Parts: sequence; C-alpha cells; structure tokens
Amino acid sequence: MTSRPRRTPHRRRDRHRPMLYLFDWSTNVLPEPDLYRERLPNVCEAVGTKARSCCSMRSVHRFLPVTDWLPKYQLNFLPMDIVAGLTVGLTAVPQAIAYGVVADLPPAYGLYSAFMGGFVYILLGTCKDITVGPTAIMALMVRPYVNGNPDNAVLLCFLSGCIILLLGLLNLGVLMRFISVPVTTGFTMAAAITIASGQINNLFGISSSSTGFLDAWIHFFGHIKETRRNDAILGCCTLLLLLLMRKIKDLPCGYRSLLKYLSLSRNAVAVFVGILLCYLLSRGSGSLPFLVSGSITSGLPPFRPPPFHTQDPASGEPITFGGMVSNIGSALVSIPLLSILESVAVAKAFSKGKIVNASQEMIALGMSNVLSSFFLSMPITGSFTRSAINNASGVKTPLGGAVTGALVLMTLAFLTSTFAYIPKATLAAIIIAAMLFMVEYETIAEIWRAKKRDMLPFLVTVLCCVFWTLEYGMVVGILFNALFLLYKSMKPQFHLETQKYNGVELSLADLKGSVDYSAAEYLKTAILSHVTSRQGAITLVVIKGDEIGSIDTTVALNLISLREDLALLDCNLICWNWSVPAAGVLCRMDSKTRQMLKFSKSFPELMESLEKESDSTVKISQIDD
Repeated sequence: MTSRPRRTPHRRRDRHRPMLYLFDWSTNVLPEPDLYRERLPNVCEAVGTKARSCCSMRSVHRFLPVTDWLPKYQLNFLPMDIVAGLTVGLTAVPQAIAYGVVADLPPAYGLYSAFMGGFVYILLGTCKDITVGPTAIMALMVRPYVNGNPDNAVLLCFLSGCIILLLGLLNLGVLMRFISVPVTTGFTMAAAITIASGQINNLFGISSSSTGFLDAWIHFFGHIKETRRNDAILGCCTLLLLLLMRKIKDLPCGYRSLLKYLSLSRNAVAVFVGILLCYLLSRGSGSLPFLVSGSITSGLPPFRPPPFHTQDPASGEPITFGGMVSNIGSALVSIPLLSILESVAVAKAFSKGKIVNASQEMIALGMSNVLSSFFLSMPITGSFTRSAINNASGVKTPLGGAVTGALVLMTLAFLTSTFAYIPKATLAAIIIAAMLFMVEYETIAEIWRAKKRDMLPFLVTVLCCVFWTLEYGMVVGILFNALFLLYKSMKPQFHLETQKYNGVELSLADLKGSVDYSAAEYLKTAILSHVTSRQGAITLVVIKGDEIGSIDTTVALNLISLREDLALLDCNLICWNWSVPAAGVLCRMDSKTRQMLKFSKSFPELMESLEKESDSTVKISQIDD
C-alpha cells in the first residue's frame, strides 16, 4: 500500500488580519512576483463562505433573534416582563398622545403608532430594553410634511421603513460609524430645545401654531397678555410635580419599590390629575376650565395598506403617489437616517457589554415601520425615555413590548373618550419634562474635558439645528465633522529629519499607515521644500515604509514625479523596506521604479549597499571611457 505524501505544514492565516508581505529576512529573498502581480480577493470563495454561513442555525438566530432567547425563557421572567410592560405602557399612552399633537396629527395617530412596533421587535430585536414607538424627535421631523393630511405621515412611515429595511438587509449599519458622538449629542440637544420651546405657549394657555425655536418664543412674548391663568397654574404645577416625582424613588424609606414604580409612572399620574381636575372644575360651570386636546377617535385603527394616493384637504383635488412623494421630498433621507441613529444609539446605551448588530437593529426597525403603516402610524423608532423606564423596571426579555402594545390597544378600545379631557398644559408639561432630561449633559462635559476641539462640531450642529432646521443642521454637522477626517487624511503620519552618515547628508522620512491620494501632494511638497531649504547639501532622501499599509495610484505618480524633481537637484530617492503591497503599486506603475526599492536589516547595511552600487557605477563609467 502506497502512503500518501505528507502535506507541508503551514500556518493558517487569520482572514481578518491584513497581509503586508514584508521582505523575508530568513531567506533574504524578495518576493518579486508579488511586486508585479496584484493580489485580488477570491470572490467565489467569499460568496461560497457567505452562502454556507446563511444556511446555518447561527444565521437563523442572527436574523430571527426570538429563536435564540425564547427557548431559554424561564417562567420567573414573566412577572418581571409584565410589570415592566405595564409601567412602560403607562408612560407610552400619554407620550403617544402628546407626540401626535407635536406632529400636527390627530392625537389618535400617536396611539396608532405606539403598539405595533413592540410586537414586531419581539421577533426581530436584539436588545431586551428597547421600546419602539413614536418619539419627540420623530414627531417634530414629521410635522413639516403633514400639511393637514395624515396620509402623508402614514406613507412616510411605510417608505421610511422600506428604506431602513433595505439598508439593514444590505448590511449597511456600518454607515452609522461616520456620525460622531459630538454631532449626535448636538442634534439631540437642539431637538430638545426646539421641542420644549414649541410647547411653551401651550404650557401657559396661549393659542399658537408656532413650533420653531425663534417663532415660538417671539409668539410667546408677543402674546404674553393672552396667558390663561388656569392653564398656566396647571402647566407649571404639573411640570414641578413631574420633576419632584422623578426624585421620590431616592427617598430613604421602607417603601422604595412602591416609590420606584410611582416615579416611573409619573406621566400617567400627571394625566390622571389633569383629567380629574378638568372634570371636577367643569361640573358646576358647564364650560371647560382648560384648553384640552380635543376628542380622540375611538376604537382600534383599521388594517389597510398605506395610502398611495390621497386628496388635498383644502381643495379636494386628488394627489397621485408621485405627488405625495414630491411633497415628502427630503424626508425620505432625513427620517430614515435619524430613525436608525436614534434606535442604534438607544441599543448601544443598554447593550451592557454586548456587541450591537446595527444591521439587525435596522431590519427590526424597518419591519416595525412597514407593518405599523398598515395601522395608520407615523414614523417610529427606539425611544430612550421609555427604554430607560423598561430597564429600570427590570425587564428580562423583549416580551415586555407585547404587554405595552396590549395596554395601548386597550386604551384605544375603551378609554379614548376619557382622554379627550386631557388639558394641553398637562401634555406640554409632560413633553417639556422629558426634553429637560433628553439633553446629554454628562456627554457634553466629557467632550469638553477630553478634547475641546470636538466642541466645534457639537456647537455647529446645535446652532444649525436650532436656527435652521433639524434635517439640514444634522447634515451640516456631519459634513463639518468630516472636514476633520479629510484634513487628517491630507497629513499622513510623517516624520522628516536630516542626518549625516559617513559625511553624506541625507533626509530620512518615516512614513506610517495608509497613504491616500489626498496626502500625495502634501508628501511631495514637504520633501521638496525640505531638500531645497538645505541649498543642495542633501544628496539622498530615504523614505522608510515598513509600516505603510498601502498607497494608491495618485501617491505612486507623485513619488515618481518626486524622484524626477529630486534628480534635477542632484538628489537620489530611495524607498527603504516598503511593504510589498505598497511597493507593488510602484512597480506595476513603472518597472523602472524597482531601482528605488531597497531592503536591508539595518540602516548601516542600507548605506553600505548604496556605496557599493555607487562604486560599481563609477567603475563601469571609467571602463566605458
């Protein structure tokens, strides 16, 4: 029997670690083929590996997280999930009504948006604490596109969900990495200021349709004489009550658990007190003592496809799908972006050391919006306030979202007539109290302490969002912050110094990292300026490149041009110990550049080899003569 030849053992390369293909010092041989043949990724192998991974149980758990946590569900988790769901629901109901008003929609649309996301997230979500529903930021972003027609908000919910879902399926969650913490913190602060300012008139009983920062305050001071005493007293007292109830959980007493849940249910308490006062004070007089939110459509929302055509509320003329999309306009970019940003930020805040799969969160959020649009919902996303309440209530699994959704459905079915008596001042106080704590004060202080330069994109984002619009302010903040990245890429990690070796004056340039086209001109200009400043004293420039990851075509062309310019100054250019990927770009660009590449174990050895080459060149020239 013939034995099989033994395979030569080899080290398995870590496929997540880039290969630099450095000079092999053990054999003292340069891998020449790698210089002239570019190594391209094996597409077929990558596709095959991806296809095999998609057919595994691990992929099923990744795309359908409920299959991972549900088999591990314990019966003792159920009471905690029910309590957390009820607690969140007591906050979700008044907030949903308030955010419906902020979005310039009938209050019932806020409730329509508050239940479906919880059911969908049970199946597709990865973070147990997240509650998906209407938020203050989403309501404010939707408001300009409603134009008195709720169909626009419902279609925007559907289209935003489709876009978010597509981005998630394409695994584009990595795009969120390009939005920095100073920009998101600035946007959140600006949104909180804008939303709170928009409610200042309702807090004092002043009728106003202004929602912008400047417009709201100008209207407030211009109509301050129209302040309604009852509304102002109720609004200010409710705001003070909410702030005090937020702190009662910290009181040192024997009923800490009771105080904890009472504190978490403070919004429901405020609504109950407002409705009760409105009812009691109106019994004798026959007129309502406060401005109220008005009647809320009773019953569950109808299940129907989102509207792909509608009618103009003013003229009654039909509007086609194209006309509705045209009216929505830039919201098809800003709403999905901010929905993803808000939801992923909440997931990271409550991940507790676990890695957040941004793409899967986008899939869950996209499906939540798509399915919610069949129930007349406006765009929804992860809510930080309700997620914090969920976490503080001790929720164990995403199943708590089902209890919250069921409570909202019960409210729609049985309690809508009661909520018609909610005073506007009460809703305004609830919104303002939430906005006071939406600002990330600790993060702002950390940015100031850590790196004060990062305050610039923060301030630019805040000012543009407050005095322009939230959409454009966010874009300006991202672009402004991107300028820092571009400026950094224009100046690579580059250290240039002058040395003398055996009487030869030379410049040694230590180049690190990946050098891209934006830094090509800077690199060439810096070396040329340094050589010319020495007035011909420098005869050799050595660029050390053992830590260069890669270069591109533009950098290679500029290095060839630099070599030619230095030759006119009687100066030679050497690329010393460059990584093969970087050196290969030069060689494939022009085979003559192979003479620029030198490899040696030490700098003295490099200089000795250059002296030998110089001596042999002189001898050859003498023989020719």
